[in-house]
Amino acid sequence: MILILGGTTEGRAAVRIADEGSAPYFYSTKGSLQEIDCAHGIRLTGGMDAASMETCCRENNIRLLIDAAHPFASALHRTVAEVASSLQLPVIRYERRYPPRDNELIWCDDYHDAIDKLNEHGIRNLLALTGVNTIAPFRPWWEKHPAWFRILEREESLTIATRQGFPPDRLCFYRDEEDAGELMDQLQPDAVITKESGQSGYFNEKVAAARSRSIPVFVVKRPALPETFYIVYGEDGLRKQIERLLPEFFPLHHGYTTGACATAAAKAALLALLTRKEQADSPITLPSGEVIILPIADTAWNDNSATCAVVKDAGDDPDVTNGCRIVATVAFSTDITPSGIRFLAGKGVGTVTLPGLGLEVGGPAINATPRKMITEELTAVLQDFRQEKSAGLTVTISVPGGEEIAARTFNPKLGIVGGISIIGTSGIVRPFSTDAFIASIRKETEVAKAIGCTTLVINSGAKSERYLKARYPELPPQAFVHYGNFIGETLKIASSLDFQQVVMGIMIGKAVKLAEGFLDTHSKKVVMNKDFLKELARQSGCPEATIQKIDGITLARELWQLFPAEEQKAFFNLLLKRCHEHCTPLLPKGDLSILLITEEGVIWK
Repeated sequence: MILILGGTTEGRAAVRIADEGSAPYFYSTKGSLQEIDCAHGIRLTGGMDAASMETCCRENNIRLLIDAAHPFASALHRTVAEVASSLQLPVIRYERRYPPRDNELIWCDDYHDAIDKLNEHGIRNLLALTGVNTIAPFRPWWEKHPAWFRILEREESLTIATRQGFPPDRLCFYRDEEDAGELMDQLQPDAVITKESGQSGYFNEKVAAARSRSIPVFVVKRPALPETFYIVYGEDGLRKQIERLLPEFFPLHHGYTTGACATAAAKAALLALLTRKEQADSPITLPSGEVIILPIADTAWNDNSATCAVVKDAGDDPDVTNGCRIVATVAFSTDITPSGIRFLAGKGVGTVTLPGLGLEVGGPAINATPRKMITEELTAVLQDFRQEKSAGLTVTISVPGGEEIAARTFNPKLGIVGGISIIGTSGIVRPFSTDAFIASIRKETEVAKAIGCTTLVINSGAKSERYLKARYPELPPQAFVHYGNFIGETLKIASSLDFQQVVMGIMIGKAVKLAEGFLDTHSKKVVMNKDFLKELARQSGCPEATIQKIDGITLARELWQLFPAEEQKAFFNLLLKRCHEHCTPLLPKGDLSILLITEEGVIWK
């Protein structure tokens, strides 16, 4: 059993992850105002001291604590640490993402230090964006100087302010994250004070609003967390840590892509090269922005290079690379432009021999997202070590045994020889299980319905979802659901829940399979049918010369470049028409829109 301490944005995210499991859990908040649906969770309300929390843990056989409370809930953090120590329980801290501390801001160690610094700077009129619970510690200030406090407009907050004797005419009420600038314009304060509340606390927005008005910003630093907590920075990290500490909680475990492993190994290798120190782990940033930490299996050095390895963990996915060593060797090279990076294929990593993969023919089979991740991580390390203007880097990725493994993949068909590909668009491997995947689709869709979404946006994965979220910024995150390969099942679920409108984003690789009538587009079940595409091109009026070019393509994405501009419209319109013909009957009461997305993220028209 798990006990989650929440009440925050991070608390909601922790519930989403916990609901992916099949076991019950407890979700505890101090107040009762947070509205949240827990599919498997038991809701607890009311603050707990150490004694009551320990009793709760003993009576309910709690084996893991997740602290997803506000970063400034210091008393709760201490209580959690005390209970965990007493009962020998592990604690996962779901931490917020914080921007680097900006030296142009005025940083304060605590509220007492903040008051001292306000006095040192001669501040008189202060706008406090620190919340109602900071009225008490700031009393020595507002009793002597004019101050406004922005608080939530609810009875609980007003009661706290009244009990402190704060002047009611000096209270401002929070409306949304954009109202801080309006308050600054209205009140014309000498300074603004806020807390280091992270991205989910709209820290950047508050600072930007003040800076644009040349108003100095004082920031109270977040309190330190107990050293015994396992820190995670997002949903993927949280899930992996739960899997490690409580393996039986989830029926299927997630893993990491070869791209994520290569990134972690390359970053560790560069650090080893610069520091000559063995690396134990490697924090990397996923495309989602989340920081995860991967363990480093070993570190080695040559004269001018360093090598690190990560053991690939695919979770419960039937991935042929599970358990493989993903090895990165990094060396400085004067033959490369300063700050430039050259990727090389080591033993077990394939070489590209055919066009159409988006990679240079003759170059290493390291896909675009891993290259971008590695480049960003290494560039950041060089900047930290002030090495960005020195020689460039060579990054050699190797996978011992990769040649044998590649024979069990689609690489030979794609013209990739000599080894596997380093791939992954999200960094995370989610196990392939039809039943589990469809169950998760249903669960996500039911949540979207439950929160009042009338439009459901279904997409194949992280890449297409990113493009669709940009197109529909007004929709909540819950409105976007991954269908993976299960287009038909997803539409049936949407129909059963009576969604009024469904928008389906699809990229060309799945579109050509769907147009032929395959509602499950998994590559193990169906591959691109060139004969079908040629017939489609024929029906759309393409000349025979164009039609015959289809025989020469390797991947469906090459279709974007195959047709001249005057032939594209007829072909892709017919392709979409065929997709509609197969999908519309599955959504008889709803309105279905199908959006064909290019590799660059453009919605084709």
